[in-house]
Amino acid sequence: MKKGNPWALIPFVVFLFLFIGSGIITGDFYAFPVIVAITISGAVALAMNRKEPFARKVDIFCQGAGNLNVMLMVVIFLLAGAFSEVAKGMGAVDSTVNFALSVVPPNLLVVGLFIIACFISLSMGTSVGTIVALAPIGVGISQHTDFSIALVMGAIVGGSMFGDNLSFISDTTITATRSQGAEMKDKFKVNFWIVLPAAIVTGIILGAITMGETAQVEHLSYSWVKIVPYVLVIIFALAGMNVFLVLALGIILAGAVGLADGSYQLMNLFENIGGGMAGMYEMAFLAILIAGMVEVIKFNGGVDFLLQLATRRIKSKKGAEFGIAGLVGLTNLSTANNTIAILIAGPLAKNIADQYGIEPRKSASILDIFSCTIQGLLPYGAQFLVAASVAGISPVSILQYSFYPILIGICGIIAILVGYPAKKKA
Repeated sequence: MKKGNPWALIPFVVFLFLFIGSGIITGDFYAFPVIVAITISGAVALAMNRKEPFARKVDIFCQGAGNLNVMLMVVIFLLAGAFSEVAKGMGAVDSTVNFALSVVPPNLLVVGLFIIACFISLSMGTSVGTIVALAPIGVGISQHTDFSIALVMGAIVGGSMFGDNLSFISDTTITATRSQGAEMKDKFKVNFWIVLPAAIVTGIILGAITMGETAQVEHLSYSWVKIVPYVLVIIFALAGMNVFLVLALGIILAGAVGLADGSYQLMNLFENIGGGMAGMYEMAFLAILIAGMVEVIKFNGGVDFLLQLATRRIKSKKGAEFGIAGLVGLTNLSTANNTIAILIAGPLAKNIADQYGIEPRKSASILDIFSCTIQGLLPYGAQFLVAASVAGISPVSILQYSFYPILIGICGIIAILVGYPAKKKA
């Protein structure tokens, strides 16, 4: 490893200053467009290292931006956005929610909301979308019971983080697997068995807190057929089918259901496909710009400096795994966005993982789990802000009921300490 250069990290500092500084000044951490912050930081990276011709630095930026894994990630982002929007547009979300509410016992409504949020976020691949769909229902349940509205929102936010961490079409999962060179299904299997105890314990805690309370929820109609695309996408992905084929089949199936039941006309379907892809444009361009900026920083010695700093006290594989967890956790605290945190921390995590023999499925799981742990505990994160806005309460009030994010962090720590999963035999 060549000698690191701390000055090469100035673009990262500029990004954090713009993002955090604007958040503190305006009171809104999403006021300053993140893509503008990354663009300015990328420009700063290109302006540094005057010894190199500017054209050479632009070439390095473009090589990083056009990296094979980055381009694969971008295409998966676009397909995932299209599938999510097409399924939502033909009524898959409403049918899933209505079906789940119809089978949840009246005395387990909050536990039921947590489980529903888990499944919907696993299907949709978006925590914020799940909260938008379920928060109004949670408000209604709170109004008809003695349940604290902050408790109900905490259950929904917790469930939404379950899918954010595990879904095959979640931007965090896509980013974590592509940055580490892991297979989706391998990462899912490792990640699932780590967080399953956290989900079970969360359900037990919520059941104990709300014991004895009941409420009636209006049972609305649902269609089994509209739920099928979500279920099949999960089954196909677990079976090991190529993610491109999984998402393409999901779009075709969801579109066919929508055309058959009249939810879509042909042109409306294509509009929704385009709209879903457009919804992922910012994330796609962020991935490209961050990869380009990191490549320039790496060329200037910044990544080597960070690696030397991060691994200075690491003496073992477990220490390296904790190093990756701390790296992505701190990045997430700074950016308030778990996908961006993984995009930034991913290349460093990959270097650490390679150096200490950590399998891609494990390093990808660590990145995803600990970024979601932090994201699920940030009162200034998008999930809390959306839930609090719908409920008309302070985001901070939800924090005391954020059982699931805390528990997945604990389970992640235990998994590192016990050495789970055991290394695959060659």
